[in-house]
Amino acid sequence: MRTIWNGSISFGLVNIPIGLALATQRSDIAFRTLHRECGTPIKQKRWCPLHERDVEPEELVKGWEFVKGEYVFVEEADLEAVALQRSQSIEILRFVQLDEVDPVYFDRTYYLAPASSDAARRPYVLLLRAMGESGMAAIGKFVLWGKENLCLIRPHGDTLALETLFFAEDVRSRAEIEEAVAETAVQPAELELAQQVIQSLVGEFEPESFENQYRRELREMLEAKLAGQEIKRPEPVPETPVVDLMEALRRSVQQVSEGEKPRAAAKKRAPRARAAAKK
Repeated sequence: MRTIWNGSISFGLVNIPIGLALATQRSDIAFRTLHRECGTPIKQKRWCPLHERDVEPEELVKGWEFVKGEYVFVEEADLEAVALQRSQSIEILRFVQLDEVDPVYFDRTYYLAPASSDAARRPYVLLLRAMGESGMAAIGKFVLWGKENLCLIRPHGDTLALETLFFAEDVRSRAEIEEAVAETAVQPAELELAQQVIQSLVGEFEPESFENQYRRELREMLEAKLAGQEIKRPEPVPETPVVDLMEALRRSVQQVSEGEKPRAAAKKRAPRARAAAKK
């Protein structure tokens, strides 16, 4: 597995050689901005609106906006003064129960690849098994690409996974939402019906059973355009009328009793265009 960073995990006197490998990669389709007349990709210019001219790279400087429209110049030497020392170690600070860590703190997932030799791989397996049997996870810090990262290391099957974490100051307060929820009451009958609807949709989490429909239809549309086919615009979907909450719940439960899954309300946007061959 290709790794982007190689180092070790350290806790106490234990040192575990590892490599950091990306666990996820989006498959979204990317577009370029082109000049319609000739199909050439457009380049972004560095433009100064005050002097009304292009600015050369050597004329650029970083700036920190301390009040609206006012900046402090920041030179490379200033950044070097506070730069983090390069480190090849993930220092474990503490072990915590995995279920104590709210997923809102999760940023990006990586796999930790063990060393190639059997002797160097044993401490990796030892940590993996010890955390798996105890339900614990490790909180640590490490430096990647010049930035300090808070992280969580957890068992993921027979692999150690690393989640980079947001710091507490990066997570927005939910107090405003909680206040609004606290002021809103629901009736016991509504709650009971809602729980019946939820139970009707309970199932196992199988990631393979979920598909990015927009991504699939976008690829189909692009392949159709490449083949010279006509793209037909879909008919607008009528808006779903607003119904009483209790009535909506009753209808959902009725569908369950009749062996149907509750139908989702129609979305306001039209479905994505499908390709149709030219006549």
